[in-house]
Amino acid sequence: MTGAAGDRDGGSTLGAGTDEDAAFAALLEDSAEDLYENAPCGYLSTSLDGRIAKVNATLLGWLGRQRDELVGRKHFSDLLTVGGRLYHETHFAPLLRMQGEVRGIALEMKAADGRRLPVLVSSVVKTGSQGQPLLIRTTVFDARERRAYETELLRARREAEQERERLQRLNATLQTTLLPPDLPQVPGLEVAAYYHIASADEVGGDFYDLFPITGDSWGMFLGDVCGKGAPAAALTSLARYTLRTATAYTPDPAAVLDTLNTTLTERYHGHNPRFCTIIFGLIRPTPERGGCDITLAGGGHPPALLLRADGGVQEMHTQGGQLIGAIPHARIVTRSVRLDVGDTLLLYTDGLTEARTTQDGGRYGDRALLEFAHALAPVTASDAIEALRGLLRSFGSGVEDDTALLAVHALPPLPGATR
Repeated sequence: MTGAAGDRDGGSTLGAGTDEDAAFAALLEDSAEDLYENAPCGYLSTSLDGRIAKVNATLLGWLGRQRDELVGRKHFSDLLTVGGRLYHETHFAPLLRMQGEVRGIALEMKAADGRRLPVLVSSVVKTGSQGQPLLIRTTVFDARERRAYETELLRARREAEQERERLQRLNATLQTTLLPPDLPQVPGLEVAAYYHIASADEVGGDFYDLFPITGDSWGMFLGDVCGKGAPAAALTSLARYTLRTATAYTPDPAAVLDTLNTTLTERYHGHNPRFCTIIFGLIRPTPERGGCDITLAGGGHPPALLLRADGGVQEMHTQGGQLIGAIPHARIVTRSVRLDVGDTLLLYTDGLTEARTTQDGGRYGDRALLEFAHALAPVTASDAIEALRGLLRSFGSGVEDDTALLAVHALPPLPGATR
């Protein structure tokens, strides 16, 4: 009885497995057709001239069409918009003939109610055993969500570009307010200046000015504040205002910088000190013999360059001068220089010497600038500034920081001047 029961159970199990296999095989057979008709993408087959021979239910549903409207009656290009048909005839179809396949082409199909359906289309030419083309199989993906995403992305990009342009205009306007609109005419001198903006996206912290103090003396300064953006602009504005105001009480360059140092250390004390490097100069023209006498005061700034009329170049160091605003009672170093007729004094900020000039990050440097100045001398103020503008342009994107330039050139005495 046990054996008989086992035989009956085994036969029952075997029969159940056979029935399940048959049902599963039938399910696969049905699923192949269902997958074609109701796939998540559109399918259609056409003859080589594009006439539709087969189309699935998915694509018919997207287009709002009936099968008998299309099969044998319409060409694939008839389902496209005017622009789509033009692209199909001029690009899509020729490429398909040459390559045998075209993939991922963005087109627009036209639904029965006139709606435009953004799609991505891929087509493959089916060939026979001898390689002869038989028909074209095309897969169509619904790209409406992708198109909406791309449209939103483009809109966001346009808004970002407009916002950047607005910010750049604001920065340019703010930068302009931090610089003198025009340099005044100083008797017996030619003066010139230039400001090179490294990036329109941020306000720089370089500044310069030239202004009268008394009837026979003039003040000039050129500096570089730490940082960029609004904080740098605020510091620059404070520094320019303080320097000009201080000269109303004393023309002494060291005292002027000491006043600026006190102002900055009192304003920005604590854990967020703000400081700058600067050269301040007191100019006293000597019209009876031409040229001028200049007293320079330096606070941690690169040396001015004196380009002599005889072609020599000298660095006007104020070594030992400390950053202005970094510590109370900063050390300020002064020196005097005589500009004879034909001499030019050049002040600059370190955006020039720290420009990157090689792919491995090498910088231009003080020595290269000194050699450049030797090649220029003797030179007028305007010609010196123009040459340096060309040098900065030659660095391209290597100029990572703003650069300010200020040059003073001694002219010959006016005819009839008393010696």
